[in-house]
Formats: sequence, C-alpha cells, structure tokens
Amino acid sequence: MGKKRAMHEVSFLILTALAGGSQHGYGIISDVEQISTGRVRLKAGTLYAALDRLADEGLIHPDREEVVEGRLRRYYSITHDGRERLGHEAERLRANARVALRRLRPGGATS
Repeated sequence: MGKKRAMHEVSFLILTALAGGSQHGYGIISDVEQISTGRVRLKAGTLYAALDRLADEGLIHPDREEVVEGRLRRYYSITHDGRERLGHEAERLRANARVALRRLRPGGATS
C-alpha cells in the first residue's frame, strides 16, 4: 500500500469522535471540543464540509435521520476503512511524538 498523506486535525478529531459511536452534527461538535480539551471548536460550515469530504473518501457514512422539533438530524458512523485510517494515523502520530519527546531530553538521540 502506498503512503498516505498526514490527516488534517479536524478529520482526525471527527473520526475519533465517531469511533465511539454514531453521532449527529451537534454531538460531533461537542465531542470534538471535549476530545481537544476545548482547543478545537468547530463551526457548522467547517463540520459539514469535513463530513462531506470524509464521506466522499469512504471513511464515514450517513447512518440514519430523524426529525427533532421540526429539524432534520442526520447521524454519521465511521466505516471499516475509516477505523483503519484512524488507527494508522494514530500510530503515525504516536511514532512522531515518541521521536520528538526523545529528542527533547538532554542528550536526546538525533534519529
């Protein structure tokens, strides 16, 4: 398999949120804010553009819809490919962090 480019942080956080189960837009926004300890606060436009892109890439899919107080609520789920991609990205980030932390130590390795 060829090398994949690094995943955007927003995509990583959305996939992480959906790895915990199907969610609707507002739930994803809230979960991403919690996962990032308040550092990332998605606007609706950013969220839905990212959801469309992730769906086009086959990493998520619309799960179901319901109407709540007259408003359509669409739920999204992570796909098998999405779980695989999230796992690979998490491992890539862990490896990079390990190297960075090692180099930050006094006398840290250069590789």
